[in-house]
Amino acid sequence: MSEEIVDYDPAESLETEEAIAVFLADALETGDAAYVAKALGVVARAKGMSELARETGLSREQLYRSFSERGNPTLRTLLAVTRALGVDLTARPHDSMAVAESHRAG
Repeated sequence: MSEEIVDYDPAESLETEEAIAVFLADALETGDAAYVAKALGVVARAKGMSELARETGLSREQLYRSFSERGNPTLRTLLAVTRALGVDLTARPHDSMAVAESHRAG
């Protein structure tokens, strides 16, 4: 009995803004810029590159290039894409900073 390996495309499971937000949050937590860019590319494909290009005013080629493994999207591209995807980038203190702050206050 042989096993069949099936290609899995994570873009196919990103159907809601919540799923997209969780997927991107996980990618951001790695701290790996290339991985985050690739994850944004997956989300962009899930939404549809043509639609995303229209919403951001960027070309499809620019989006594909920016969010490839070797891509390096500008901050402007990153903000335009996340806005069009319906997710926000937020800042919060690192967990270690929060612990240090709580010890200082107490």
